[in-house]
Amino acid sequence: MSVETRKEDATVSTFEELVSSRKTWIAEVLQPWCRTAPLSALKQAELEWMDIAGKVASEKTLWAWAWSRFPDLVHETLGIEETSEVEVILQDGRVVRGFPDSRASQQGRLVLWGIDSDDSEPHELGPFSIERIRSIARIPDPAISESI
Repeated sequence: MSVETRKEDATVSTFEELVSSRKTWIAEVLQPWCRTAPLSALKQAELEWMDIAGKVASEKTLWAWAWSRFPDLVHETLGIEETSEVEVILQDGRVVRGFPDSRASQQGRLVLWGIDSDDSEPHELGPFSIERIRSIARIPDPAISESI
């Protein structure tokens, strides 16, 4: 994992400057890295997350930031959004639709609850690796659209 140290970070002299420097590093380096890092690097980072990010839960930071590469999938503070159906397009062109299962979606693998072409009852679909996903789009709720 490559993380550059800026020269001005080494010259902080007050606690307030230290806090500001840390927040800047998280916003400008760590979060963007999580959005683009491959799954293997994310799993490696999870093992060292306490040293990298401090005393924060990796599922609330590392994985939430990693999944934010798909904005229609995540809620800013809650992580994976379970209340909206999504359409997932995989790298191989396959399309899967369902409701994300946040608890079952662990370590860069997305699980949906939905109906596939072979069945008429909802069931677990996936897991789908974050690296196998090309895009995710939220499906508009027709009940909400009709009431507007």
